[in-house]
Amino acid sequence: MLSPQHERPGEEQPIPRMKGKHASSTENRRMVWENVLWPLVLEINRPYFTLREYHPKRDAFCKESGIAPSKVAGGFVSLLIKNIITRDRNTYSIHYRLIPYMRKKAPLEYGLVIREVNTKR
Repeated sequence: MLSPQHERPGEEQPIPRMKGKHASSTENRRMVWENVLWPLVLEINRPYFTLREYHPKRDAFCKESGIAPSKVAGGFVSLLIKNIITRDRNTYSIHYRLIPYMRKKAPLEYGLVIREVNTKR
């Protein structure tokens, strides 16, 4: 990129591109899964959790990273829509294919989560 004194007259600077709707949704899902949900599941050592358990973990992440809770909430809802987590009254559960990873206390990245949940067997 040219410095201001080297700019050519009439030449426009490139505008930084914004992410599309799908890319930012994926980013939010990944962020919530890898930084809030999966650490919570490993911490409580069971495939289900309540909002009472989730909220302190979410709040701590928001405070330490400076990310708005609304962005985290969007990622959480998006995980519900993708069936990575499911809701039954006041309890949320991870997809049954992710339970073996929980038992092994394996680090589970979002890409593998998507492959496991969407694979037909």
